[in-house]
Amino acid sequence: MEQERVPVLVVGGGYAGLSAATLLAWREVPVMLVERHPSTSIQPKAFGVGPRAVELLRPVPGVEEALADIWAGIGENMRIAIARTLSDPDPHMIMSSENEEAAFLTDLTPAANVGAPQAEIERVLRSKAEEMGADLRFSTELISLTQDEGGVTAVIRAAHGEERVVRADYVVAADGYRSPLRAILGVPTSGKGNLGHMCSIMFDADLTGLVREREVTLWYLQNDIFTGAIVTGTGVGAHVLGVNFDVAKGESEADFTHERCVELVRIGTGRPDLDVRILDKTTFALAHVLADTYRAGRVFFAGDAAHTMPPTGGQGGSTALQDGCDIAWRLWLVLTGQAGPAFLDSYDAERRPIGALTADAQLANLGVRMPPAARVGYPEPIEDPLGALLGYRYHSAAIVAEPGDDGSLLEDPRVPSGRPGSRAPHVILDWDGQRISTIDLFGSGFVLLADKQGGQGWVEAGRLVKERLGVQLTRLLVGEELLDVEGRFQERYGISGGGAVLVRPDGYVAWRAQTPVSDPAATLEHAMRRLLDR
Repeated sequence: MEQERVPVLVVGGGYAGLSAATLLAWREVPVMLVERHPSTSIQPKAFGVGPRAVELLRPVPGVEEALADIWAGIGENMRIAIARTLSDPDPHMIMSSENEEAAFLTDLTPAANVGAPQAEIERVLRSKAEEMGADLRFSTELISLTQDEGGVTAVIRAAHGEERVVRADYVVAADGYRSPLRAILGVPTSGKGNLGHMCSIMFDADLTGLVREREVTLWYLQNDIFTGAIVTGTGVGAHVLGVNFDVAKGESEADFTHERCVELVRIGTGRPDLDVRILDKTTFALAHVLADTYRAGRVFFAGDAAHTMPPTGGQGGSTALQDGCDIAWRLWLVLTGQAGPAFLDSYDAERRPIGALTADAQLANLGVRMPPAARVGYPEPIEDPLGALLGYRYHSAAIVAEPGDDGSLLEDPRVPSGRPGSRAPHVILDWDGQRISTIDLFGSGFVLLADKQGGQGWVEAGRLVKERLGVQLTRLLVGEELLDVEGRFQERYGISGGGAVLVRPDGYVAWRAQTPVSDPAATLEHAMRRLLDR
């Protein structure tokens, strides 16, 4: 068999796989992606992208704008409710205005508000990845995988039957909730397990009078015939009805005939005579399954392969996107020699606690929507969901923690601390007459921020360390080329004049000196060697 060589092989072409391939290609790391399906998703699937995922994707030219354009063409609001049918005169509203819910985010992030179906977002990512040179192979599946000290050997098979051997330095396993790679490598899992099955029915029908124009509607349905959900207005030219079914009771995908699907749509909309055209249907499992490790040798798990979660709460897709972006910058640092091999251990140490936190929160949201008797054993909802969106913290060897750090997983992003392990706060700056955010400075490499007052020594220190270690490091003075428009930089980043902050490519604070130090170059070099495994 013919053998090919590539630094990174990505298995799976969903959110996690496509984001990893896109960010690797943008960083000029050769990458091959294999996906057994012939294309990206046809059904809308997950809807919306959280602000943190957008922050990670926006450094890639054109991606944020493309995603925002999709939402602009779809609608202006989103409503979520629990009801018997779409015609229910008295639905229990969970969210009546997304605009009101998201208004406060403008004080925390410059990232665009993106309400878009997964099918459209995957299309954008695929286009960008291919544009930047990623080798994406659809209708191609992984057959086998072995690894040794020098790399990974995989056998892939195209739809026409041709098999090839691929030799890679690392593999990103984004191969879904069943994850054949997880099984091949014997990675154990935990969690509540399978929670049920759902048939997703994509249909076309005139819902005039039931839904509002330019608004996405998500109704959780509970009636005498079935439980499920209906989503309308997602911009894919169709609507989707999801119906739960119980395999333990002998129910299966075969029960969802064309006639049955039409009947279920009519029941779900509350219109018994509705003219319905079924466009597509698929089934999937609802589950809460967590990989006990995100790393197995040279293989890194991402997306559903790492953390399968119920859809209640809408953060599964965003978490998968973050996984893909996250592993990409870490692999880039190691493959380019900027970080040592052990640096990659930080992916599991940082992302796994957040994946579990998010999956548990989604499970708790599912419990809230269930009858009280069925909620036994389910966790309680997170008190402040915003903390899980923008306030989660990392703890690993890639963070130089400060003495007395409480090890907390969440902080209130409305009152940022700027401490190592937290997301670098949003501060409005003026750069040569243009208003930008500190978030706009992050994404490509490390960024060293210092205040103009006593900060010149840090600029020189950054230059020396960049040369000594060969790392991509940008040095910036706030108060000189960057003007602190609202005077909040020192407060939000927790430093005084003469202090400095080192921000990683993912926009997280890696280290800081809150006050001046006697030898900035030695201090900075020590910190960077420590966190980069140098």
